[in-house]
Amino acid sequence: MILSIIIGSILFLVSFVVKSSESQVSKFSHLFKIAGFVVIAIGLLSSAFKQIDAGKVGVKSLYGNVQPDILESGLHIVNPLLDITLFDVQTQNYTMSAIHNEGAQEGDDAIRVLSNDGLEVVIDLTVLYRVIPTEAPKIFKGIGQNYTDKIVRPVTRTRIRDNAVYYDAVALYSTKRNEFQQRIFKSIEDDFKKRGLVLEQLLIRNINLPASVKTTIESKINAEQEAQKMTFVLQKEKQEAERKRVEAQGIADYQRIISSGLTDKQLQYEQIKAQKEIATSSNAKIIFMGKGSAPVILNDK
Repeated sequence: MILSIIIGSILFLVSFVVKSSESQVSKFSHLFKIAGFVVIAIGLLSSAFKQIDAGKVGVKSLYGNVQPDILESGLHIVNPLLDITLFDVQTQNYTMSAIHNEGAQEGDDAIRVLSNDGLEVVIDLTVLYRVIPTEAPKIFKGIGQNYTDKIVRPVTRTRIRDNAVYYDAVALYSTKRNEFQQRIFKSIEDDFKKRGLVLEQLLIRNINLPASVKTTIESKINAEQEAQKMTFVLQKEKQEAERKRVEAQGIADYQRIISSGLTDKQLQYEQIKAQKEIATSSNAKIIFMGKGSAPVILNDK
């Protein structure tokens, strides 16, 4: 808009200069005036229309005075003198990582905290957040557009350090990790809300412990695994011993039942049945039934 006004004004001045001259060009002075008027009009009209892209809002200010209402996405007709500042209201992420070129800042940007037992724990973290659209004028007036470095980063790092002191290093690494994440989420969420931001999610990507602590944890885990393995082996052996005991008891019960149920007459009857089967066999030729209990069997072989 300003450029159009400047060009239009120049054309107006040129029209007066040309008109005052005695050359033949003076007859075209009115054309310069019309051209200047058209350029200024186009500049004013173009500045009166403002398009706000999807996922953004516009904050209006006039000579430094920030207006409380916003321009949502779409095409708007505004005062050409207004200054429109765009704010992104989509979900944004801010990562603090020990890996180079992975976080929002170059180099090692992980959060180093002291646990309850005095050990240094290194935490990689990603913050998902967004600007509350209606709070954009408040952010612009009180914080500015660089709210990431002024609010998101320092508040997150401070709250993590404040809450890490309630846990020992091993608990942060294992059993209390989810509890710690929920605790810092609540405290950061409250701080963000006061400043016009919404904390959507807090992702603890990695927790690194000192090497000595890692070795201790790994030894403990290996010992627990060995204990669980031994418990399984003992349980299996116990089950096998129980199975053998039940089997032996079944055999003993069977023998007892057979012993108590067989009489001399029953044995004699079974013996006769067996002899009958032998007699009908193609291999048996002659059977002598002696006085004793055992018969004498002769064949031709």
